[in-house]
Amino acid sequence: MKRIFLSSTYLCAAIVPLSLTCGQALAQDSDAAYDLGELILSGGLTPVDAQTYGRAATVITGADLKSRGIASVQDALRAVPGVSVSSAGGSFTQVRIRGGEASHTLILIDGVEAAGGDGEYSLSGLDTANIERIEVLRGPQSVLYGSNASSGVINIITRSGEIGTHYGTSAEVGSHGSTSVTGFLSQRSERGGVSLSFSDVHDAGYDFSGDGGARDSTDRKTWVLKGDVQVLDSVKLGFNLRQSEENYEFDNTNFAAVDAASYIVEDPTQHGTSDETTLSVFAQHDMLDGRLQQRLTYELTDNDATTNGGPVTTTTTEAYKYRLSFGIDGGDVASANHLATMLLEHESDRSSTNPLYSRHTQSVALEYRGKFMDALDVQAGVRFDDNSVFEDATSWTLGASYTFAGSGIRLHASAGTGVVNPTYFELYANSFGTVGNPNLKPEESRSFDIGIEVPFAQGRGLVDVTYFNEELEDEITWVAAVGGGSTYINQTGTSKRQGVEVQGQYAATDTLDLRLFYTYLDAENPDGSVEIRRPKHEVGIGMTAQTFGGRGSVSVDLRHVADNADSQFFPPFGTAKLPDYTTVDVAARYAVTDAVDATLRVSNLFDDAQSDVWGYAGRDRTIYVGFDANW
Repeated sequence: MKRIFLSSTYLCAAIVPLSLTCGQALAQDSDAAYDLGELILSGGLTPVDAQTYGRAATVITGADLKSRGIASVQDALRAVPGVSVSSAGGSFTQVRIRGGEASHTLILIDGVEAAGGDGEYSLSGLDTANIERIEVLRGPQSVLYGSNASSGVINIITRSGEIGTHYGTSAEVGSHGSTSVTGFLSQRSERGGVSLSFSDVHDAGYDFSGDGGARDSTDRKTWVLKGDVQVLDSVKLGFNLRQSEENYEFDNTNFAAVDAASYIVEDPTQHGTSDETTLSVFAQHDMLDGRLQQRLTYELTDNDATTNGGPVTTTTTEAYKYRLSFGIDGGDVASANHLATMLLEHESDRSSTNPLYSRHTQSVALEYRGKFMDALDVQAGVRFDDNSVFEDATSWTLGASYTFAGSGIRLHASAGTGVVNPTYFELYANSFGTVGNPNLKPEESRSFDIGIEVPFAQGRGLVDVTYFNEELEDEITWVAAVGGGSTYINQTGTSKRQGVEVQGQYAATDTLDLRLFYTYLDAENPDGSVEIRRPKHEVGIGMTAQTFGGRGSVSVDLRHVADNADSQFFPPFGTAKLPDYTTVDVAARYAVTDAVDATLRVSNLFDDAQSDVWGYAGRDRTIYVGFDANW
């Protein structure tokens, strides 16, 4: 039973929303009940106990990424319920949560905004090497993060290292010439530590046009330096510096195309580069035996990008944050049953494409978290944004979780509002026939969700079902302008999104774990037309089997996408349904020694055709072999 229990616990922590009470559910009939003690680092103004979180959230651990052979962040997100991932080639990937637009999802790397300025972040070549965990929060998070978090937040957290000296490396070669090399080094004690990680990935890519021509590659080099130190018993300092450079190729579009096959054409001259820098520096001070905590943080995101050797576009975001937390019931901030937190924030962003314009936001946010009767947990918050360019905004959130004693069944629900500000381009564009609209209003959303989590099979399994509903006002849309060209408007009416998220896992035997996710989504514009690039149905099933007496493992994951639609920029134009598709990925690991694993993975095993965007082909079958060593 202990082997089954630990296997189930690992699976639960890896792929199930940590809003679920995994530790409670999986320990129902075990004498050696194991408390996960998991925290959702991004779920509140301070980290939230996973077993008390009322919102829907998924945490994918670095161990799960390795065991399932998931090499890119976008592929990791494809297996999360409520999340839609679409790729227009390898250099432009968008993520939508619960039917929201890609700009409604805020992507963070180590808690810092990945996109500088006002634009959305394209995951493109972002690999999973040296990632400790990926947290996905579904539903509006504007109270915590302001604009651009109205549908959800994705926080990609890199490795920091455990106590002691640790180092490791990995290498991999793909069947089409892809290569990757990674490294990690850390030194940590009870008082703090430092870590350095790097990755050098050459993805040979695939032919985005689907014509069987040259592959479009991506090269990305990334390094991350992190450190923290407890300089006094009550004072902690820390920093995080990340730098990433990417070079990528892409194909051209043919606006004289007569069908999907002729829309994307092979063009070896098309290329782009990006240079990303993120920095975070913090100081934290505990007082009153930990009951009162102050934290001051400075964050910087600076991204440079260019295509075909043209002018470099620089987008920058800076933020100063002051956080004050107080344990109302006398407990310290980390364990208080009743916790109040205030956040003061000043954020500014700018873009070199619009040098005359920049914007600033002064914000204050308040959050309360409380536990009642050891069964009911409540999280409530409100935020006010004083915007220099737009009208001011107020957002709120409320979440609750109730666990029934004995059965382990848990109810969870949340409601809230979100806001998304217009981009510089939408406001001030004057290029390629598009003229901005400086009178645009921020988009505003309101939503709720409710779900139930049920353990089964004496705690070896767990299933969670969540219904969500969102309404969006003033959705910003690109339209043809009177007299020619194009512009942007706020749509009149309400854009409606609703759906169901299901996920579960089951430790079938001591050596076999099963997993499942399913998303049903109904997303419509105010006129009733379907929202593009948001599949109505996505389902995934998978298994991980331990082999060779525990020295090896094999994972298989199947994913099916159905009823997806996209705009056609060729006759007959308009919106049309994309073909349904199914992909199967396989991964295997074998411990050659206690420190070195041999790895094998195959993406798109059966070489099935796939497309998330009209005209763009998906990746064909690719085989990778390598090793992963850690000491």
